[in-house]
Amino acid sequence: MNALTEVRRRLRHAGLPILGALMAAYFGYHGLTGERSLITYWRLSQDVADAKAKLTVARSERQRIEHRVSLLRPESLDPDMLDERVRWALGYIAPKEIMVLQSAPGSRKNIAGQLAPAAIN
Repeated sequence: MNALTEVRRRLRHAGLPILGALMAAYFGYHGLTGERSLITYWRLSQDVADAKAKLTVARSERQRIEHRVSLLRPESLDPDMLDERVRWALGYIAPKEIMVLQSAPGSRKNIAGQLAPAAIN
């Protein structure tokens, strides 16, 4: 009997620290792996950085296209751009001309859609 009362007395004094340790472990675990955890925050931060990089690429592509469109506006018509678009749309080539078609910048595919060989420096 004496041993049982001693165990109860010690458990009563150790109950609050054990409960605190369990709560700290619970909140620590969910703070690292939960829906709003540090790991999720780091992953979302990386996703935001990737999206900003894609936005930068999209903006530069848009500026390039806007520049080409501005060359076709009536107030600033560029004869070379007009000639290029007419030949492309109608498919006209003079008998002694050679037409060189380029793929989009950064693309390694040729006009036939096949993978072009790497450029030699």
